[in-house]
Parts: sequence; C-alpha cells; structure tokens
Amino acid sequence: MTTLAHPLWRPSSGCGPDCLPRPGETPTVPAVQQLGRAIALLGMLGLGIGVAAVLPVLPSRERRTLTSGWARATARACGVRLKVRGRLPRRRALLVANHVSWWDILALLAVAPARLVAKHEVRRWPLVGLLARAGGTVFVDRTRPRQLPATVGRVAAALRAGRCVAVFPQGTTWCETAAACRPRPGFRPAMFQAAIDTGAPVVPIRIGYRCAVTGESTTAPAFLGDETLLRSVRRVLALRQLTVTVEITAPLHPSRRADRRALARVAEAAVHPLIRPLARPAAADVSELPLARPAAADVSELPLAA
Repeated sequence: MTTLAHPLWRPSSGCGPDCLPRPGETPTVPAVQQLGRAIALLGMLGLGIGVAAVLPVLPSRERRTLTSGWARATARACGVRLKVRGRLPRRRALLVANHVSWWDILALLAVAPARLVAKHEVRRWPLVGLLARAGGTVFVDRTRPRQLPATVGRVAAALRAGRCVAVFPQGTTWCETAAACRPRPGFRPAMFQAAIDTGAPVVPIRIGYRCAVTGESTTAPAFLGDETLLRSVRRVLALRQLTVTVEITAPLHPSRRADRRALARVAEAAVHPLIRPLARPAAADVSELPLARPAAADVSELPLAA
C-alpha cells in the first residue's frame, strides 16, 4: 500500500448563512404537515436502527434491498422525490460524491446501498450516530491525521470483501452555488488510494437539489458552517416538493500504478463538469474516463412522495 502523508485535514468551503435562501423565498408546507413529517422521520430513524442491526447477518442482495427500501421510505415520509440518472456497476465500487447536506446520505443509500465514510463527529448525533454505528460506518477522525492510513485500510478491506463504499471527498459541505461563495473545496485524494490498492472502480456521483414548484435549484437543504443539525432538519421538512437528483457518471478504472491525486482530480471533474483536471493521468494509470453525462436513455425517475 502506498504511504500516505499526514497533513492535518480541516477542510473549509467558505459557505455560510448568506448561501441559504431568505425566509419566504422557498415554498413551504403548513405547520401541521411539517409536524407530521418530523414524527415520521423520527419513526423511520428508529426503524433504521433495527434495520442496521440485522444487516450483518443478511446475504448481500437482501442487505442492499432492505437498506435501499428503508432510505426510500424515509424520503417518502419527508415528502421528498428522488430522480436518478445513470446506472451503477453491479459489483463493488468506491462511490465519490459532492457534499451539500446531511440528506446526501439518504440519497446515496436509496440509490446505492453502501458502507459510508463519515466524520467522527457524526457518532455523537442524536439517533443518526447510533444508526451510523449500527450500519458499519467508517469514521474519520480529522484531528488525528496519523490514523488516516488505518482508515484507508478499512475502506480497502470493505472493497476487497465485495462491498460498495461511499465517501464525500470534499470533506465538508458546499452549497453548489459558485456565485455565492468561494472557494469550492477540492476532492481530498486519500480515500482514492483504497480503490487503487484493490482495483475497484471509482464512480463519481453528483447530488443536486431542486424545488419542483419553482423548477429552480435550491440551497435550502444545505447543511453549512456552524448551523445546528436540528435547524437544518426543520428547514428541509418544511420544503414543498423538494426533488433530489442523483447523477451517476461513468466509472473510472485505475491501475495499480495510478496516482491518487490525479485520480481525485479526474473524479472531481466528472462531478463538477465545468472544471478541468489539472493534469490528465496517463492512459496506463487511469483508463475509461468518459466524463460526459449519461445518455437520456439511462434516466429513471423514482417518485418517492405523492
């Protein structure tokens, strides 16, 4: 395994309250409906803990079906619709996505049931932390950079076991509106080493949020800066006709000689098509790099809410 450097990882996106819509700018549902969604969400989180407890004893196919079904039901309970473009590989893969909100996790689990990589602080989140631990989440303690190689090793072990692993290599959330804040956090390369060491494909995924009422992208679901999780959850539960779009791009197939930094830049360019990788890796290092969006024939829609 290639040796990893140990820089202290404290990623910062520059996003803050100014990136969020002002009160009244986004359509909302009545307070009674918001309360109903909150109760439903708590119930689904409690059910999720039970689901996560039985996952280790289930065959892989049943495990994926149960995880995906729970995530989709949770989205339905919160009034969220999911649209999917593209197809995932049938076998193991390292899934790398942009990071906007805590809701990204549910979107990924609904589309691609995978073992997640999350920051260490998630352990302490109410209910969510318990669910994450029960589901086998790989936690990253960014205050202890010397532990990073061991964390990459755990991701590699999951890939060797045939599992899909999902990671947000930005390391922090970003509102996805370049005009509102700079700079956009780049993809950190460490976790890409696990794909190189195991020969697993890397699948870049882009997650976006849109208000179906206005037809425009919205930053309302974003979880930014010093905002509390509770406040962010309340704002999401209040949104009317929120649509989450998950775009799955073509897989990247790194060779054992690939450079993880170059691989991270190519994956980042696939997730954010308007940027270019600083240097395109040689064909011997990374093959099959079609960065264009999937054809329209690959688009499927999964309406998760009435």
